[in-house]
Amino acid sequence: MKFISWNVNGIRACREKGFLDFFAEADADFFCLQETKLQAGQIELDLPGYEQYWNYAEKKGYSGTAIFTKHTPISVSYGIGVEEHDHEGRVITLEYENFYLITVYVPNSQDGLARLPYRMTWEDAFLAYIKKLEESKPVIYCGDLNVAHKEIDLKNPKTNRKNAGFTDEERGKFSTVLENGFIDTFRYFYPDMENIYSWWSYRFSARAKNAGWRIDYFITSGSLKDKLEDAKIHTEVFGSDHCPVELTVKGL
Repeated sequence: MKFISWNVNGIRACREKGFLDFFAEADADFFCLQETKLQAGQIELDLPGYEQYWNYAEKKGYSGTAIFTKHTPISVSYGIGVEEHDHEGRVITLEYENFYLITVYVPNSQDGLARLPYRMTWEDAFLAYIKKLEESKPVIYCGDLNVAHKEIDLKNPKTNRKNAGFTDEERGKFSTVLENGFIDTFRYFYPDMENIYSWWSYRFSARAKNAGWRIDYFITSGSLKDKLEDAKIHTEVFGSDHCPVELTVKGL
């Protein structure tokens, strides 16, 4: 099975920049989006063979997630069941016989780390959510996690040490996820690969210089380790300030 995840930074804008071409070419079983930036009824996507699930933020033009799937789920849920965290359209969970699939757009800590305290409460709540799901079956979650875990995961670690996405606090929460038995699938396959990123600022010609960050992930339960086939980061795909990431899994 092929899984794709992409922070499209506005699906309406991305559609004008080749989204449908990549979608058709990828031919994924599951195609997960983050930062769709729209409300219900603001776009019509004709995706034959796919069911569409959308979660919209209450705030217009903000956040939002979606999953397009060839496989009808047993159940669908939106959010993580915590009132404080379920107003921004950040999570969709599809249940299947042998696994849960989650698309997630993790809150950004923002300039000056204005939202870092909220981010910390989010991290704890989301980990509790996926651990609870994992009690019944393995979890695959993907999306823009808004953190570069290690220095290898961004171009300029020294100058970004206290910036949103590379604080000790955010990196520590990601480490806690891995300590709870989850797998960062790209690093599972490519532990030492450098200069591969999934997001580049629109400023300072960052993408042309490959001055990027790896902040888009596929994370799986450890019990799926032997079923993982490969992980990819599609740095060749444009249309957003992020590029798509991919996971292939066998025997699900």
